[in-house]
Amino acid sequence: MENITIPVEPEIAKAYREAEPEKQQNVLLICNFILKELFKNTSFEEIVQQIRQEAEENGLTPEILEELLKDE
Repeated sequence: MENITIPVEPEIAKAYREAEPEKQQNVLLICNFILKELFKNTSFEEIVQQIRQEAEENGLTPEILEELLKDE
């Protein structure tokens, strides 16, 4: 893997820094996948479907995804 810097809203940065390592890893998996698909010019609907599939393959349950996407 290679690191890049992407500006995010302050509350996102704070939530990430304060998250447990497992949650940080799950966020990175999802972000990596989304960015990869966006650069392929994939439609949003296709990205969502592929995220679901990839999440299942990596052991991310719908409950974990819901927790990651929940406003805190």
